[in-house]
Amino acid sequence: MKDKYYKLKARRGAKRAAIAIGHKILISVFHILKEKIGYKELGIDYLDKRNKTKTLRYFMRKIEKLGYDVLLAEKAA
Repeated sequence: MKDKYYKLKARRGAKRAAIAIGHKILISVFHILKEKIGYKELGIDYLDKRNKTKTLRYFMRKIEKLGYDVLLAEKAA
């Protein structure tokens, strides 16, 4: 949730981000109580893993705005 808050805060502002996160928590609690299931934390980097290409493009643009050329190559396993 913290990661989502900071992404929203950057785009929409702190107050709207706080309301949006509160809404997400309320919806989560509703489903947990309704379906009688446990809460599972997805992890701090869940959104980055889920949107890998989007995250790469975002950081590439930020680095290019700072005046650098970006060349990406996948790391060998």
